[in-house]
Amino acid sequence: MSGQVAESAQTEVKRSAGFLIAMGVLLVVVGFLAVGAPLQTGIAVAVFVGALVLIRGIMQLLCAFKVKSWAAGILAFVLGLLSIVAGALILAHPLFGLGFLTLLLAAYFVMEGIFEIAHAFKLKPLKGWGWTLFSGIVALLLGIMIWRQWPLSGAWAVGVLAGINILFNGWSMIMLGGAARTATDP
Repeated sequence: MSGQVAESAQTEVKRSAGFLIAMGVLLVVVGFLAVGAPLQTGIAVAVFVGALVLIRGIMQLLCAFKVKSWAAGILAFVLGLLSIVAGALILAHPLFGLGFLTLLLAAYFVMEGIFEIAHAFKLKPLKGWGWTLFSGIVALLLGIMIWRQWPLSGAWAVGVLAGINILFNGWSMIMLGGAARTATDP
């Protein structure tokens, strides 16, 4: 049964190979544009996050009225109001939101680096453990670099990293589409 599913998936990917390649090229172009305009990309990310926080707050506020317990209802109501205010502030002042997102990103990279380095030493006898150590060191250094350059890093960090992510997603779609085109039929 699983062989049939794999064959079906391979046939479907091969059928849509041209679409995958076209979408991949489009994403690579968008990724380069995002890296080339990191402040605008970062602001767009901040606005998107602000809108999500605002929507979450509205939904939580509505749910507060459905809760049967006063204590839980008041807590949900207060958290909903807090989310609405936070989302509205980010939307009203996206550069402020971008600065906050940059601090969160720096803290994330520092923590990721520390945990990857610790994990690498747990893997040490295994072949390839050095790549995990290298990845952890890069993440730690990137986090420290963003943190030390804050608030200036708010103008580039989120936008550049979002652009790189889009670029690599596009490249993976191009590679998948190219591999699917050359694959033999099952």
